[in-house]
Amino acid sequence: MALNITHQIGGSLRGGPLLIPRGPSSMQSRLSSHLNFTSIWKPLLPEFIFRRIKEPTNKIQPPADIESVRLSSVVNNEQLDHTVENPTPVKKEEVEEEKVRGVPVYVMLPLDTVKKKGGLKRKKVIDASMSALRCAGVEGVMMDVWWGLVEWEAPGEYDWSAYVELINMARKHELKVQAVMSFHHCGANVGDSCTISLPRWVVEIMGHTEDLSYTDRYGRRSQEYISLGCDTVPVLRGRTPVQCYRDFMVAFRNRFSCLLGSTIVEIQVGVGPAGELRYPSYPEKDTTWQFPGIGGFQCYDKYMLRSLNEAAAAEGKPEWGHGGPTDAGGYNNRPEDTCFFCRHGGWSTSYGDFFLTWYSQQLIDHGERIISSAKTIFFSNDVTISVKVAGIHWHYGTRSHAAELTAGYYNTRVRDGYLPIAQMLRRHGAAFNFTCLEMNDLEHPRDAKCMPETLVRQVVKAAREAEVELSGENALPRYDRTAYEQILKLALTAEVGRRKMMHGFTYLRICSDLFHPRNWKEFVVFVKKMADGNGGGRDECALSLTRVPAGVSMMNGKFEMEE
Repeated sequence: MALNITHQIGGSLRGGPLLIPRGPSSMQSRLSSHLNFTSIWKPLLPEFIFRRIKEPTNKIQPPADIESVRLSSVVNNEQLDHTVENPTPVKKEEVEEEKVRGVPVYVMLPLDTVKKKGGLKRKKVIDASMSALRCAGVEGVMMDVWWGLVEWEAPGEYDWSAYVELINMARKHELKVQAVMSFHHCGANVGDSCTISLPRWVVEIMGHTEDLSYTDRYGRRSQEYISLGCDTVPVLRGRTPVQCYRDFMVAFRNRFSCLLGSTIVEIQVGVGPAGELRYPSYPEKDTTWQFPGIGGFQCYDKYMLRSLNEAAAAEGKPEWGHGGPTDAGGYNNRPEDTCFFCRHGGWSTSYGDFFLTWYSQQLIDHGERIISSAKTIFFSNDVTISVKVAGIHWHYGTRSHAAELTAGYYNTRVRDGYLPIAQMLRRHGAAFNFTCLEMNDLEHPRDAKCMPETLVRQVVKAAREAEVELSGENALPRYDRTAYEQILKLALTAEVGRRKMMHGFTYLRICSDLFHPRNWKEFVVFVKKMADGNGGGRDECALSLTRVPAGVSMMNGKFEMEE
């Protein structure tokens, strides 16, 4: 889901709202109970939660405050499997009064939480993890709603049963949900722990009609995401791709309408590879691209070429419409290796400006088509619509910003490529979600000229100028205090509009490493600092959830519940 470049950090880093006041007093009361934990290194859930799964409830009684939270929204097993209950309505005035003063923290669920043929993987582990997150003060969870799983069999046939169960599980633990409309293929990016393709019937069509795939100058096709060049062409059994995305979101709204605005508080709309608004310019599959290569332009399918040809003709330069720059090098080149991206290269010429303007505008128009549909669909449901933009920070220290250009962001030393995106999101009332908040400029290889911290500051400035809500994510699974302090510094000082800080932060992601005793301690303190909104000292009351028991283990890269 997020951009994960593990090469940059080094081998040591492996790899709504039911509102509850989040001030110091409420956090104190929630975390001050002395829970009985064990320090055995195995992932890691509070012992009373694990025992409630393994033993009858009359054998152990958890602290009263935790039990009251659990019992306040119990849903019986049959309802979890089949129904979504109507929540108690919350008045808008009450929402305004009880808004957290800091930055709410959400945590991403594993990518493969939902099985390919329905049902949930590691159900007991996910259930216990949600309990632990709730006790730590986490606001909610983010879950991928995979197009390739829900509409797998045939057009218009949607199977929501697994998501009914998952969302009810979150509701049982009084966690809010950020639902990601994931219209992309999972498995081609760093950090993708599983493979989830596009719907079978879509893959079959793409196999017969190759120009539905993004294509580079070498003829390589990408099936991560349908090419935006055919957004408005009825190539999917009489429907356009944008119509398919719209129908999917309408079906989601109809199925979960009673929980929109209460449990489901955000819809993040997938608009490209990894769900991000970008081109698949740095494909890691089969080592086509390796960090810190500049990537490659993705404009060679017949639909993109047709659009480029029309734009060049309108410019009075038909010779510019036959493809992208021919001197832009390969995926793993550095900017200085190419004529187009070097210091005074083709990117700074009239032709370069024409091509990069067209290339980036195609991406913005694509995002706008889908976001405008999402806004219409969810307009009356009181949910936040958001879009994620990739944090492409390598070669940011050069004049051309080559890696950003191939991804579709016309951002250079002399041009702001993120303000037009922010302005587009503002037109539709959508939030700007940006990644790599945990990174700083000094922790990367010098020759890659990475400047993630500076890039984030530029995005914050663009969001402020456009007056669009800004939220963030970490790009890598980090558990160290340095990363948390970096997130706190950026999230709590990103003044946008009336807010003096970010709208929200989503942490990547639930896994066994998160619940390691040392990592869990740092995470709990981080969540409290975010909730307080001041990044203050290490409050000892937050350290009562620092050790976790045996019971869940990481085997062959997958969660397992020990029997």
